[in-house]
Amino acid sequence: MVEQNITELVSTALRAFQLGNGRAFENAVDDLVQAPDLDGWRALTERSLTSSLTEAVAGAWRRGWQPADVARVVGRRFGRQHVRLVTDAIAAELRRYPPVTLDPRWPAQLAELDARVWWRPEQSYLQAWCGLPNHDWVSVMSTAMEVLALLTGLVTLEQLGPLPGTARPPAHQPRSGRDSPSNSGTAGTAAGTAAEASSVPVDERMLSRIRQLLAKAEATQFPAEAEALTAAAQERMARYSIDAAMLATTAVGGENAPAGRRIGIDNPYESAKASLLNAVAGANRCRAVWTKSLGFCTVIGFEPDLDVVEALFTSLLVQATTAMTQAGARTGSNARARTRAFRQSFLAAYAHRIGERLAEITAEQTAAASAEPGGSTLLPVLASRTRAVEDALSAMFPRLTHKSTSSITDPEGWFSGRGAADLAALHRGEALPE
Repeated sequence: MVEQNITELVSTALRAFQLGNGRAFENAVDDLVQAPDLDGWRALTERSLTSSLTEAVAGAWRRGWQPADVARVVGRRFGRQHVRLVTDAIAAELRRYPPVTLDPRWPAQLAELDARVWWRPEQSYLQAWCGLPNHDWVSVMSTAMEVLALLTGLVTLEQLGPLPGTARPPAHQPRSGRDSPSNSGTAGTAAGTAAEASSVPVDERMLSRIRQLLAKAEATQFPAEAEALTAAAQERMARYSIDAAMLATTAVGGENAPAGRRIGIDNPYESAKASLLNAVAGANRCRAVWTKSLGFCTVIGFEPDLDVVEALFTSLLVQATTAMTQAGARTGSNARARTRAFRQSFLAAYAHRIGERLAEITAEQTAAASAEPGGSTLLPVLASRTRAVEDALSAMFPRLTHKSTSSITDPEGWFSGRGAADLAALHRGEALPE
């Protein structure tokens, strides 16, 4: 009878949450967590919620969600405490699978979330939470119910990778450092070494160099230096993409398919941030789709291009915010820079102009690689990859709608943002720093 009453109260609360009836949800949760602890009520409630949360997390994976997505949506609806609890639920659910059977991209997400089993083996995480300072039974179980209600109502997303327990390690042989795309002098040289691998592994050394350039661009207080460093990073990114494309065409097993990656887009000024990501994606032969209601963009492209898009967008967002703050400090006493319209327009203009400049660099690198020995097949290869990305976009989002992401309501913000993006020459043609 006790278990049946608990099940009924949980079901009532979940139905009320999905119907948007906040009062009914709160009443059901209060009845559940504030009931007298008779006949093992609390132990049975904790066991029921732990089991339900585990199944809800597993259900999220089946509906296309990834760990970072789940934490992001919980944070947008509730707050830090709820994110910490759902992170523990994620860690508890994923410990059932051997690490090698997880999507290769998930370990980084789990590390970012600090998703780990920290509670004792004989405990559940909900039991451990109740023993933490400033926590009690009522607050912990109420938080658990709110997280459970949100997870059970998640919509179905596009499946971007294998489900937990089904991933398999990539079948490729290690490549020596001298044969990596980062050290190939031409597109032809990269293609010549392709037969050594059955797939195209990520070149971590090249990505590390790119990230170092971007980190320097973020750290400098001089806009001209930041522009030059970002340009140097984009030149390396473009060549990395070209080399990877040529390598993939002759890899054993043929060309890899485009993949998708979700990147968070947070308030404030989320439409301008989505525009910036779209500009970076376009300059690197990817496509971006903004799911505004859930706070992310899905970027579709080949894995090497997705790596550089994510790194460059993250860096440019820091740089753009810095430039916006500096521009605001120079606008005088009318406080226009502190208005939302100014900042939205500034970031939109920054995104537009940066997209133009990144595309110019990519075009220059493509033309240079095409003119090198062995580069005559580059343009058909890139055209084929572009078609593959478009086909993947259509398959993943068959009912996609197109509309402008940014409205320009402050001319001063627009011209200030465009000027920040165009402030310095990008020093094209000079030697890239090692």
